[in-house]
Amino acid sequence: MLMSPQNLPERINAVLEQLRQATAAAGRSAQSVTLLAAGKAQPPAALAQAARCGLEHFGESYLQEALEKIAALRELPLTWHFIGRLQTNKTRAIAENFAWVHGLDGVKIAQRLSAQRPFHAPPLNVCLQVNLAAERTKGGVAPAELAPLAAAVAALPRLKLRGLMCIPPEETEPVRQRDWFARLRVLRDDLNAGGLGLDTLSMGMSADFQAAIAEGSTIVRLGTALFGPRP
Repeated sequence: MLMSPQNLPERINAVLEQLRQATAAAGRSAQSVTLLAAGKAQPPAALAQAARCGLEHFGESYLQEALEKIAALRELPLTWHFIGRLQTNKTRAIAENFAWVHGLDGVKIAQRLSAQRPFHAPPLNVCLQVNLAAERTKGGVAPAELAPLAAAVAALPRLKLRGLMCIPPEETEPVRQRDWFARLRVLRDDLNAGGLGLDTLSMGMSADFQAAIAEGSTIVRLGTALFGPRP
């Protein structure tokens, strides 16, 4: 069921307050974390209302749905992130319409995105997805294979490798949540020790974003926390 219009601003304000509390507890500024509104299955009107409440970054998982929203909301100054699974037959539309891609986990897809990124646009910001627990149902590169992939992607001319992304196993205990996110942070730090200069950790969703912020997340991807259960 969709959030009713009068409740959406209240929900957004509540989430922003939770973000402020989480960043303060971690000794960080609230501005160090970007709130990415995951709008899967939400209509353009809901996203427009969220934008009126001050949100600027929106993430979409399904390409066709995303393209319809991008067209409907083209007059708004929004930044679009693709957060779904990448497929070779969809890379051109993604390269042409998004500012960020969060789920990159292979060289061939990266090469297609780079080749298909319009030259009048800035380089496409990308995060490499890491499958921390070797879960078969999730995308992502294995930690042991991350360094060569990062080096290959960083060398592509029309991509800008910004950082890492993960979708860890579901945990209810904050300590266990933090452990997964800490693993991604360590992987990012190891790559930076090799000279990559990554500045982004895309980690944390509605059920665990406080733990992610405690471990250094710079982008949290929130859907249910903002919009309520998906229709």
